[in-house]
Amino acid sequence: MDPHVLHNSALSRYELFLGEEKIGHADYVDVEGELQFTHTEVDPAHQGKNYAAILMREAFKDIEENNLGKVWPVCPYVVTYMKRHPETESLLSRPLD
Repeated sequence: MDPHVLHNSALSRYELFLGEEKIGHADYVDVEGELQFTHTEVDPAHQGKNYAAILMREAFKDIEENNLGKVWPVCPYVVTYMKRHPETESLLSRPLD
Protein backbone atom coordinates (compact mmCIF):
# COMPACT_ATOMS: atom_id res chain seq x y z
CA MET A 1 0.00 0.00 0.00
CA ASP A 2 1.36 3.40 -0.99
CA PRO A 3 1.04 6.34 1.40
CA HIS A 4 -0.88 9.42 0.28
CA VAL A 5 -1.17 12.91 1.73
CA LEU A 6 -4.25 15.12 1.89
CA HIS A 7 -4.48 18.77 2.83
CA ASN A 8 -7.11 19.21 5.53
CA SER A 9 -7.41 23.00 5.43
CA ALA A 10 -10.32 22.97 7.92
CA LEU A 11 -7.93 21.61 10.57
CA SER A 12 -4.82 23.43 9.23
CA ARG A 13 -2.89 20.24 8.68
CA TYR A 14 -1.58 17.80 6.14
CA GLU A 15 -2.62 14.23 6.83
CA LEU A 16 -0.79 11.04 5.86
CA PHE A 17 -2.77 7.91 5.02
CA LEU A 18 -2.05 4.27 4.28
CA GLY A 19 -5.21 3.14 2.58
CA GLU A 20 -8.02 4.49 4.76
CA GLU A 21 -5.90 4.63 7.94
CA LYS A 22 -4.56 8.04 8.99
CA ILE A 23 -1.05 7.37 10.26
CA GLY A 24 0.33 10.89 10.65
CA HIS A 25 -0.10 14.60 10.27
CA ALA A 26 1.72 17.92 10.14
CA ASP A 27 -0.04 20.87 11.80
CA TYR A 28 0.48 24.47 10.75
CA VAL A 29 -0.76 27.94 11.62
CA ASP A 30 -1.38 30.35 8.75
CA VAL A 31 -0.12 33.78 9.81
CA GLU A 32 -0.81 36.17 6.94
CA GLY A 33 0.35 33.72 4.26
CA GLU A 34 3.22 32.29 6.29
CA LEU A 35 2.55 28.64 7.09
CA GLN A 36 4.21 28.00 10.43
CA PHE A 37 4.58 24.23 10.81
CA THR A 38 4.29 23.60 14.54
CA HIS A 39 3.98 19.83 14.96
CA THR A 40 4.60 16.67 12.96
CA GLU A 41 3.83 13.15 14.07
CA VAL A 42 3.61 9.63 12.71
CA ASP A 43 1.87 6.82 14.56
CA PRO A 44 4.51 4.90 16.54
CA ALA A 45 3.59 1.66 14.76
CA HIS A 46 4.65 3.27 11.46
CA GLN A 47 7.78 5.16 12.52
CA GLY A 48 11.14 4.47 10.94
CA LYS A 49 9.66 3.93 7.47
CA ASN A 50 10.34 7.39 6.00
CA TYR A 51 6.68 8.37 6.29
CA ALA A 52 7.36 11.74 7.95
CA ALA A 53 9.62 12.67 5.04
CA ILE A 54 6.93 11.62 2.55
CA LEU A 55 4.41 13.71 4.48
CA MET A 56 6.58 16.82 4.31
CA ARG A 57 7.63 16.27 0.68
CA GLU A 58 3.99 16.07 -0.40
CA ALA A 59 2.90 18.98 1.80
CA PHE A 60 5.60 21.21 0.34
CA LYS A 61 4.72 20.08 -3.18
CA ASP A 62 1.08 21.08 -2.56
CA ILE A 63 2.07 24.43 -1.05
CA GLU A 64 4.26 25.22 -4.03
CA GLU A 65 1.89 23.98 -6.74
CA ASN A 66 -1.10 25.80 -5.26
CA ASN A 67 0.75 28.97 -4.26
CA LEU A 68 -0.44 28.65 -0.65
CA GLY A 69 2.26 30.86 0.86
CA LYS A 70 5.69 30.62 2.39
CA VAL A 71 6.85 28.22 5.11
CA TRP A 72 8.38 28.88 8.48
CA PRO A 73 9.36 25.63 10.22
CA VAL A 74 8.81 25.73 13.97
CA CYS A 75 8.67 21.96 14.49
CA PRO A 76 12.18 20.51 14.90
CA TYR A 77 11.46 17.73 12.41
CA VAL A 78 10.41 20.21 9.72
CA VAL A 79 13.55 22.32 10.35
CA THR A 80 15.72 19.22 9.94
CA TYR A 81 13.82 18.13 6.83
CA MET A 82 14.27 21.52 5.18
CA LYS A 83 17.98 21.60 6.04
CA ARG A 84 18.42 18.16 4.46
CA HIS A 85 16.41 19.13 1.37
CA PRO A 86 17.81 22.36 -0.08
CA GLU A 87 15.24 22.19 -2.89
CA THR A 88 12.70 23.46 -0.31
CA GLU A 89 14.63 26.69 0.27
CA SER A 90 12.43 28.68 -2.14
CA LEU A 91 9.46 28.00 0.18
CA LEU A 92 11.11 29.55 3.25
CA SER A 93 9.70 32.84 4.47
CA ARG A 94 13.11 33.65 6.01
CA PRO A 95 16.51 31.96 6.09
CA LEU A 96 17.13 29.04 8.43
CA ASP A 97 19.87 29.44 11.04
